[in-house]
Parts: sequence; structure tokens; C-alpha cells
Amino acid sequence: MSTSRTQQYFDSVGSGLEVIETSADTSTVPAAAAALGVEPGQIAKTLAVRAGEQVFLLVTRGDARIDNRKFKEQFAAKPRMLPLDETAELTGQPVGGVGPFGHIRELTLYCDMSLRDFDAVYPAAGSRSSAFRITPDELGRLTGADWVDVCSLPGEARSLHAPGQPLA
Repeated sequence: MSTSRTQQYFDSVGSGLEVIETSADTSTVPAAAAALGVEPGQIAKTLAVRAGEQVFLLVTRGDARIDNRKFKEQFAAKPRMLPLDETAELTGQPVGGVGPFGHIRELTLYCDMSLRDFDAVYPAAGSRSSAFRITPDELGRLTGADWVDVCSLPGEARSLHAPGQPLA
């Protein structure tokens, strides 16, 4: 199971992080925020994205949206969400439960600066009912992700991914 791969990674690096298993569905930002008792922005959604020929994961705060202009400036291509089956095949995790750790293959990962608005964020841990608590700086350090500014907060710009849709 992909949550066990996530926990195994945490244990292997001595992070002290623990996967939180809930009885509730956490596959959307509103559902995850309600289940974990946090605000929607603290949910760190992991999106599977294609930019031209490049495929990668982008972790952003739950209420942010990909800003097409910023994204194109950063990656020189328009963002395209990966299809559900391709996302699951690349990560080994179900859409709505894809997190930044525990994938079946190595993937490039980026963290959006919007995550730094919070002291702690809650990414998925490999299932549609799991998460873990982490600081944005620790998330960046453990993933080795580059930090990018490709998202806008609600009302700032048009986007590709809307809150309330299943997370990648």
C-alpha cells in the first residue's frame, strides 16, 4: 500500500513524521480540511502536471490555483493536468491521495511558494484517507524540491485546477 511506502520513507530518513489515517475521505481540499480540522489553505495538494515534454509533481496550498501566466513564465509551456490513469501509473497512488512521498518511481517535484504562508501543511500520504503534518521548509528539504511561484490565491487569476476537484 502506498501509505506504507510513505511511512517507510519517513522512518528511513529519521524524520519523526507519522502518516495520519482517517476514517473520512480526504481526496478533495474541503474534505481533507474538514477531516483534519485545518483551513483549506493548509492542505498541500500534489498535482501531476505536464509542461511540454516535462512531467512532474507540483505541491501547492489547497486553496491556490495554477496561474497560467506564471506557470508559462517558469516552465516555458502551458500547464496540463495528467489524466487520472497516467497519474496513478506514475505515482502508484490513487488520484485524490497522491502525496509528495512514496511513489513507485522517482519523479521531479516542485513546491509552490504559496505553501510558505503556513507554519504547517498537510499533504496526502498515498491514499484517499491519509495525510501527514509537516512544515513547508521540511517538505522542501525532504523532497529536494525546487521552490517556484506558479500559483495564485482565490480571486487573483484564472487557473487550471479548482479547489473541490479530486487532487492528483
